[in-house]
Amino acid sequence: MCATARGRLAQEPGFVLHSYPFRETSLIIEAFTRNFGRLGLVARGARRPHSALRGVLLPFQPLMLSWGGRSELKTLHGAEWQGGVPQLQGLGLICGFYLNELLLRFLPRDDAHETLFDRYFDAIRVLAAGADYPATLRRFEKHLLKELGYALVLEHEAGGNRPIDPAQRYAYVLERGPVPLSEAGAVDVELSGRTLLDMACDNYSDAATAAQSKLLMRYLVGHYLGSKTLHTRQLLLELQQL
Repeated sequence: MCATARGRLAQEPGFVLHSYPFRETSLIIEAFTRNFGRLGLVARGARRPHSALRGVLLPFQPLMLSWGGRSELKTLHGAEWQGGVPQLQGLGLICGFYLNELLLRFLPRDDAHETLFDRYFDAIRVLAAGADYPATLRRFEKHLLKELGYALVLEHEAGGNRPIDPAQRYAYVLERGPVPLSEAGAVDVELSGRTLLDMACDNYSDAATAAQSKLLMRYLVGHYLGSKTLHTRQLLLELQQL
């Protein structure tokens, strides 16, 4: 990334999260950039048949973006396709849209999250390779919440330093963490100590860990989203895959 003599920002790594028509020939782009976070960009003339931007502003493709302006919606001056990532297909494509929707719902504009950008790029590569989709989503959800200040407690019990017992059953209590099931009141999510420890290591190979971590992350993401709706999550649930 560099700044030009006119104050424009050039060659910033980024992805298109979402786009929609603007006026007759333009687009509004919701982009996720490494050093500036989520941005709103106006791509003027991008819908014209011979626009240099037409066919470039695609989701899940690494780009180098250049823009300028002082308003909330910046003006996009250029986008260069970097290649190296196959187009997502099938269930991987739906998973990618789910990641994009998470970023759109959770991230305010103009708030940089360099580490999260790198995690997102990694997740897109894995989805493009057709690898383990549920594990990819769980890893990203966990690191997204951590980046936003909602890190999960996974290696010790809530309110103390007593380590998690892999043979124990726990209730996960919001804003606190895991509590032994025998000491918990109303239980929203029940899971094993083994699942908690596996999640701490980002290991979702065990079938019980995969199932329980899905329930836990669905519960936590839903809580922190509040009244906001995740349309792609509902679609994934309907497909009964993740």
